[in-house]
Amino acid sequence: MDSGGHYNPRTVEEVFRDFKGRRSGMIKALTTDVEEFYQQCDPEKENLCLYGFPNEQWEVNLPAEEVPPELPEPALGINFARDGMQEKDWLSLVAVHSDAWLQSVAFYFGARFGFDKADRKRLFTMINDLPTIFEVVTGSAMKQAKEKSSDRNSSKSKSGSKRGSESVKYVKQEVKEEEVLDEEEDEEHGETLCGACGENYASDEFWICCDICEKWFHGKCVKITPARAEHIKHYKCPSCSNKRAKP
Repeated sequence: MDSGGHYNPRTVEEVFRDFKGRRSGMIKALTTDVEEFYQQCDPEKENLCLYGFPNEQWEVNLPAEEVPPELPEPALGINFARDGMQEKDWLSLVAVHSDAWLQSVAFYFGARFGFDKADRKRLFTMINDLPTIFEVVTGSAMKQAKEKSSDRNSSKSKSGSKRGSESVKYVKQEVKEEEVLDEEEDEEHGETLCGACGENYASDEFWICCDICEKWFHGKCVKITPARAEHIKHYKCPSCSNKRAKP
């Protein structure tokens, strides 16, 4: 079932890399690719599962036919609950099950290749340092980051925040000629996480803030370039755009 073929990570670092790839793919399905994911989860179809792959891709498909499966299987029948819940609640439910599946796959590899207590602890610590899919999808990871940032600096100076009645979009880029400003910005935004991939802020990357949910995103994650951003007065992320489009 795994598009990565028969790839079997054998070290803690390899298992963690496998975990991160699968996690990134599933986050894409539930954020930047949410409209496509929603359409594929047709309740009229049979039991469907959301799979994440090591190459950061995702897939909605039927469960593996072999018994027992080569890898632990994701939650069955995610499509059946789609129309019986609010979309936000349904996506949160899928996110929780996805987190559980990622953990099971990672520790399946750990058991299969004989990780000892120290290896298992190190693997869990590496995994635990990343926000869960649920935290990324619900925005709680962003809230936690903002709380940490506000503890360090009560005056929020993000240019992407509202200034008076005007919403100002800010693209975070490195200002090489002003190193002092760089240091202050890095300290303030160091805990900011991308609303799509969940990775930390980096000053040399292009970022954009949604004017609706106020989450920050890597430009590459939402397919927005600096040139294109200059012509967008009010940016709406894929999730917010999708919500507005649905009746």
